[in-house]
Amino acid sequence: MSEFRIHHDVNELLSLLHVRGGDGAEVYIDLLQKNRTPYVTTTVSAHSAKVKIAEYSKTPEDFLKKYEELKSKNVRNLDPLVYLLSKLTEDKETLQYLQQNAKERTEMSANASAATSSTFTIPQTSTKMSMQELEELRKKLGNVTASSNVPQSAEVTRKMLRDKHNKKNPTQPIPVFPNWVYDRPALIGDFITGTTPVGDQAPPIGTIPLTAQEQALVEDLLFVLIGVDGRDITAQPVLGRQSRSFIVDTSLDMSIKELVNRILPVASCYSTITRFTEERSSFEYGQVNHALTAAMRMLMKEYLILVTQLEHLHRQGLLSLQKLWFYIQPTMRTMEILASIATSVEKGDCMGGSTLSLLHDRTFNYTGDSQAQELCLYLTKAASVPYFEILEKWVYRGIIKDPYSEFMVEEHELQKEKIQEDYNDKYWDQRYTIIQHRIPSFLQKMADKILSTGKYLNVVRECGRDVTCPDAKEVLYTLKERAYVEQIEKAYNYASKVLLDFLLEEKELVSRLRSIKHYFLMDKGDFFVHFMDLTEEELKKPVDDIIPPRLEALLELALRMSTANTDPFKDDLKIDLMQHDVITQLLRVLAIETKQEKALINADPTEVSLSGLEAFSFDYIVKWPLSLIINRKALTRYQMLFRHIFYCKHVERLLCNVWISNKMAKQFSLHSAKWFSTAFALRQRMLNFVQNIQYYMMFEVMEPTWHIMENNLKSASNIDDVLCHHTSFLDNCLKDCMLTNPELLKIFSKLMSVCVMFTNCMQTFTLSMRLDGEMNRLSREAPSTQSERAEEAEKKKQASKFVAEHMEALQSDAGFEATIGKFDSNFSTMLLDLLDKLSIYSTNDCEHSMINIIYRLDFNGFYTERLEKMAIERSQKAAA
Repeated sequence: MSEFRIHHDVNELLSLLHVRGGDGAEVYIDLLQKNRTPYVTTTVSAHSAKVKIAEYSKTPEDFLKKYEELKSKNVRNLDPLVYLLSKLTEDKETLQYLQQNAKERTEMSANASAATSSTFTIPQTSTKMSMQELEELRKKLGNVTASSNVPQSAEVTRKMLRDKHNKKNPTQPIPVFPNWVYDRPALIGDFITGTTPVGDQAPPIGTIPLTAQEQALVEDLLFVLIGVDGRDITAQPVLGRQSRSFIVDTSLDMSIKELVNRILPVASCYSTITRFTEERSSFEYGQVNHALTAAMRMLMKEYLILVTQLEHLHRQGLLSLQKLWFYIQPTMRTMEILASIATSVEKGDCMGGSTLSLLHDRTFNYTGDSQAQELCLYLTKAASVPYFEILEKWVYRGIIKDPYSEFMVEEHELQKEKIQEDYNDKYWDQRYTIIQHRIPSFLQKMADKILSTGKYLNVVRECGRDVTCPDAKEVLYTLKERAYVEQIEKAYNYASKVLLDFLLEEKELVSRLRSIKHYFLMDKGDFFVHFMDLTEEELKKPVDDIIPPRLEALLELALRMSTANTDPFKDDLKIDLMQHDVITQLLRVLAIETKQEKALINADPTEVSLSGLEAFSFDYIVKWPLSLIINRKALTRYQMLFRHIFYCKHVERLLCNVWISNKMAKQFSLHSAKWFSTAFALRQRMLNFVQNIQYYMMFEVMEPTWHIMENNLKSASNIDDVLCHHTSFLDNCLKDCMLTNPELLKIFSKLMSVCVMFTNCMQTFTLSMRLDGEMNRLSREAPSTQSERAEEAEKKKQASKFVAEHMEALQSDAGFEATIGKFDSNFSTMLLDLLDKLSIYSTNDCEHSMINIIYRLDFNGFYTERLEKMAIERSQKAAA
């Protein structure tokens, strides 16, 4: 998780909790950054955590019951959650806060209910139902249950799943079985309850001899074992997800009844499995459940063959209850396992990867029981076939064919063109995402690589190239993870190499990055000089008065006249006049999304009038798939760096122009200009500051960081590494150039503003000196012709007007000297403040490069003495 991501998540959480950010947010951010370690839990730690919570709980039995219920539903991340809750029980401060919060909520609920009860009065009536009415109600409920052997909740679940899928994929709706499939219970193969037996009423079975009782019960059991009611054994209606129960004639002999009750659980399991296979065979439950039910049907065929063989023995008079019990025992264990799996899948509403996780966990849990493990292994292998077919297409070709939304990777409809247009578009992160509950537990460790493998291949495939992994082999489920892990690793390595070679060689990624560096980081110095000379007058205008086509034409001319003409990608460089200043753009780059920053980002740009110099920036055209790396967010960061350096270059030009103007003005000035040396020294200090800041940013930050990135790109093994190195390069440049520290940026902006105001003031006084000298010259020289006299009169008129406007400053050199002294004081104070803050930040290992600014700006120790005085004063104030 990146630093910006942590900032975003903390501020988002605090905003949801209606808690103000500020210093409190920074505390949480620091804690998260210091404790970014992977979470690991085991069965032992989960059990100890469960015991600890049960000890603290007021109702431990309810907690344990709920835990077991969730465990039976195969709830993901249950053990990590329990572990977290156990840790919370040790934090007294958090417990106290939670108790207080619960108390407040209880009081609010009580007040709300009291208000409701005072408004509405519900009459309470006492009703009594007779035994006859109660019996009729029971019959009606029995008839309703009999009319549809499929629970109503199953029908609702199917409809919900179908509507959800059809809403997400309207072009590929789920097929639907006709209604008669569900309306005719006899087709299901399970018991039809609630019907009245037809025929003569036989005498109670207890009145006949024991031998006849046994033979009658054997025949009844053979019917019951295949889902048909017997004469003396009848099935009861199933309520919800409970297992089916049976009623045995009470007059039956106790010894025979005992044997019958031992065999009946097999029939109950058969009923559960039959209902499960019929229900989960519906289209809505996905291919994994279809494969699982198909495997169960195969096992049920063997079971029915066994019952048929038993029936054959019964027809021959060779089957007794004891023999039936003997023959059915091996099958009983199999039926119990199948019924248990069916019940767990139903309880957890498992589909796709969650079904495979449940089957995988069951397989491992039966490690000591070879027969049970073999059975679960057979079911898991059969159920995993359709899932692995989807997996193979994804990791071998980069294609998702998942008609029932079961696969761990989900595709979202996003337009890749918007990655250049929309700053916050996250195509690479959001086009394909991992759905946690769909990941089979045996593929959890490989989930990220599976996602990346398909994404890499998908990018190349969308560029029109056919990609198929040469090492493509069928993926089969096995208890040894190494088998399919090796296959996924091979596919991942191939996909990484294909995409990386495609971007680096065919799409020339490094050359593109160098081209961007030429312009945004001012690598081509002569181009920038030409461009500034051509556009200086145009950029001085307000941004609304600038004609963009004119700037584009001047840009093309500057490109053709400089060494940038050899750049094959120069035509992709464009002009961009921003609608917001540098500070607002910085907040957009950080994208922390606090209330204040959202207000700045959403503010109306027309409220602030910008000059062309403040709004100017470059833009760059990047096409797919290079836009994955050079996306809008990366380009905005490049623009941020460019505008920062560009403004420094602009201030440097202003200071140089002041020096030229001063030299020319001295020829016309009749004043003694005692202030000139002071102003010249201040201008030189400002120029030294601006030039050293530029040198630091370009040669001590950007160039070394760029070379590190280029070297890292050579050793990158996949596109995610390239993204990481490129993002790291931009983040380090922004940080070391003081663009991520609001405090330093604020001081730096004030310093640059002082420099600009100083140059404006100097230009004004220089022009006044030149006009003053020109007026004296005109007064000494007499014009010869009438046109010359008229021209000189106009010059005098303009000069007099300008001098009148600045008369207060021109009355004496002392006034000007005081103004220069004020500029000197402001500049020195702010520069000392900057150096002081830099000395504090440079003590941090993360900001070690900033100390180089201090060495360059204070090369002769001029500011060191003042900094020491400030430190002494600060310590004295603290002591006082």
